[in-house]
Amino acid sequence: MGSKARWEYFRAVYARYRKSGREEKRLILNEFCRNAGYNRKYAIRLLNGPPPGPQAERPRRARRPRYGHQLVSILAAIWRAAGYPWSVRLKALLPEWLPWIRQRYRLTPRLEEQLLRISARQIDRRLQAKKKAWRRRVYGRTKPGALLKHHIPVKTDSWDVKTPGFAEIDLVSHSGNSAAGEFAQSLNLTDIHTGWTESRAILGRGQEAVRQALDEIAGGLPFRLQGLDSDNGSEFVNWHLKRWCDRRQIQLTRGRPYKKDDNAHIEQKNWTHVRKLLGWERYDSVAAVAAMNDLYRQELRWWLNLYLPSVKLVKKTRVGSKLRRVYDPARTPLQRVLASGQADTARVAELQKLRRALNPFELGERIDQKLQRVYALANPRLSPKAVAHAQRKSESTKNRGFDRAAGGKRPQPPAPFPQTPYPRLAAMAGYF
Repeated sequence: MGSKARWEYFRAVYARYRKSGREEKRLILNEFCRNAGYNRKYAIRLLNGPPPGPQAERPRRARRPRYGHQLVSILAAIWRAAGYPWSVRLKALLPEWLPWIRQRYRLTPRLEEQLLRISARQIDRRLQAKKKAWRRRVYGRTKPGALLKHHIPVKTDSWDVKTPGFAEIDLVSHSGNSAAGEFAQSLNLTDIHTGWTESRAILGRGQEAVRQALDEIAGGLPFRLQGLDSDNGSEFVNWHLKRWCDRRQIQLTRGRPYKKDDNAHIEQKNWTHVRKLLGWERYDSVAAVAAMNDLYRQELRWWLNLYLPSVKLVKKTRVGSKLRRVYDPARTPLQRVLASGQADTARVAELQKLRRALNPFELGERIDQKLQRVYALANPRLSPKAVAHAQRKSESTKNRGFDRAAGGKRPQPPAPFPQTPYPRLAAMAGYF
């Protein structure tokens, strides 16, 4: 008996079996097993189961939402004010910011309890609709240094330091669409153990200017600088920096040429702490450098190091074809400095006093205001937005014929750009 015939036979037997008595059911079952070739137990399950044919699906009962719209709105506002951090960092940030959250949103006891109880995974789910990805890729302008290659050792091992003071450094170019002439550079320094980050803007990439910026940064750190690791750019591989490090007893190392992973920590900070804020505009004036340093030395430095927690990779374990990463609990750089036991007591006390006095929400608003002043000082002629505008203008003429400037070819549509220059909140959207 074929499968189709067996199914038709089952449909004919099913109704008769359900209406029969005990003795008659036994006879029908024997006949059904003999004709269809089924095992007796399987035949009993079929005849006692649901009727043959399509079954009406029972509607699934939806779970009642545990966290209401009001809590999600407050959480989204905190997420925006903190610069769109990752959910694990946002959860670690909530108890730290709670005194200022109470003042700003007037939480009820129930809302406060829910805000502290919500998990990182639930934060991801609740904020999923508000997350948008926006990425661009540009290439750096590092030129290899020809001096001291044999005097500065190459660091190839991974960082395994237990004390603060060992840092990576790099420059971020603010050249816009042209590398000609002199333009601003952001000198970035990040400590490996604590995640403490400092930035300074300089005009050009002169060796002496880099040394002076590092001298200022080292004087403001809450711990002693013990080691510097850089790429092979001539702004770092030179006698000025070598003598400065020798005089201060600072270990100077460099990564392998064309291996950005050797400086992975600072490459990450170049993106999160500089490029996402200032974008790809060209800043080539003394006033722009001064405005950038006014932001770097004060509000941005306090906001990133005193209020925003970060996670550190503890280990990586391979499970089959997947790589499982384990991170330590999210903490602010200041908390890691305090836990190290090797901090400058006077500077740490001053930073703790400053942290209690400032409001992170107001600090974020001041950062946005200062960033707008920096954007106003950009060179519009050599910035990406000017080129995008020209492309859009060229695109608008395609209905009237070919674009002569494009050599008789129709221009390609320009890549989308944000309507605002690079505000902190819009630029950080999608990275968490």
